Amino acid sequence: MKPKLVIGILAIIGFTSLLMYNFGESISTYTNFEKASEMKMAHVAGVLDESKEYGFSMETKIFSFYMKDEDGASKRVVYSKPKPNNFEQADRLVVIGEMRGDTFYANEMLMKCPSKYNDAPEFEKASQS
Repeated sequence: MKPKLVIGILAIIGFTSLLMYNFGESISTYTNFEKASEMKMAHVAGVLDESKEYGFSMETKIFSFYMKDEDGASKRVVYSKPKPNNFEQADRLVVIGEMRGDTFYANEMLMKCPSKYNDAPEFEKASQS
């Protein structure tokens, strides 16, 4: 075999392996705070812990709140951006980031709001009356 062909094949294999490794790292499923402490990057789903205070600090420029994961564990979440507009209306939150000690540092946050289509059957019943 020609040396250029061998080098080309090895380069393709190396590139494909690197691509598959990075793709595997980017796929994440929802987890809880306990398992998130063992991961570099985690997606934690939960609800706002309304028994504790939350707010945006003008001094540190961070938004912090407490969130209960799906197992009921409540942890402080620090989000380095302002509070999203629909934060209070969300019935579920997904924070993406990492655990450092007992605090979750979120890079991104998704709000899962109730669907406006959930009440569709009731609307149809009311319109038929």
